Amino acid sequence: MKILTGNDLPSGAVIWWAGDGWSRHVEDAVDVGEAGEATLTREEGARRVNSAYMIEAVATPEGPRPAHIKDRIRALGPTVRPDLTLKPADPDAGSWVI
Repeated sequence: MKILTGNDLPSGAVIWWAGDGWSRHVEDAVDVGEAGEATLTREEGARRVNSAYMIEAVATPEGPRPAHIKDRIRALGPTVRPDLTLKPADPDAGSWVI
């Protein structure tokens, strides 16, 4: 499974491609498959996203889970204040010690 992520141009927030627009929640991300590169080109050209890239993810009942730890951390929000995280798709998110 491949999903797209980047940063919202006006706010800098981490965002995920939801198929019809961008979402702040990784649970909304959709598998882009072969259309990923074309979507990245179109969205960056329209200036809706900054530093967008495609990542590997694993489908779970809660939604996509980024395969790499860096992107799992980006999906959750601040690691220094677990009470400020976005609704995590990873049930073990609160137990990470960094």
